[in-house]
Amino acid sequence: MDRRPSRCGRLVALGTMTLVLLVSAGCTNALFTAMYLIKGNSIPAEFKLPKEKSVVVVCRPVASLQYCNARVDQDLAHGVSTLLKQNLPKIKMVDPRKASEWMDENPWQEFLEVGKGLKADLVVGIDLEQFQLYQGQTLYQGRAITDIKLYDCKTGEILFRKRPPQTVYPPNRMVQTAEKQEAEFRQEFVHVLADQVARYFYDHDPYLDFALDSKTIE
Repeated sequence: MDRRPSRCGRLVALGTMTLVLLVSAGCTNALFTAMYLIKGNSIPAEFKLPKEKSVVVVCRPVASLQYCNARVDQDLAHGVSTLLKQNLPKIKMVDPRKASEWMDENPWQEFLEVGKGLKADLVVGIDLEQFQLYQGQTLYQGRAITDIKLYDCKTGEILFRKRPPQTVYPPNRMVQTAEKQEAEFRQEFVHVLADQVARYFYDHDPYLDFALDSKTIE
């Protein structure tokens, strides 16, 4: 009986040895590449939105943000809505402009009020507790804190809740204000924040975050 290891077995053993050597040598980037190739490029959503349901995204900022970062709540809600629509084509997204108009024209305090007012099945409610762009007068580094809830508009039940750690952009460096306009940096940061909120609801590539530092210098 031939007990020599199969070709497949030898390849698996070689791959394992390579990962061990990469870790011991401190080759972090190469290790991430190897993991990416082995594990694939997608992890499942933490909560998958039901198909054919109508969904509205609502962002509610703390009072102080309404003055120093006007409209950031609307921009974030619009960004999350757009990403959900792109990645979950079988759900029915309420137009964020329609949601903004309803909120401007009607008094409301709770996310469910907006969802019911727009006759949505589900509402993604985002409490924006922190949003800042600067670390000093001449340096950008965005920081934000969110609290995310998904409500069933018929029952009032919270189907999903997530309080992520503080979002920092870029995570490992700061950007000189001379390098780009505030509006451009703000737009980048809102997009990053919207992506990190929306991805809880669809399968996504977890390794994209490793490129966030280089994104600011594209």
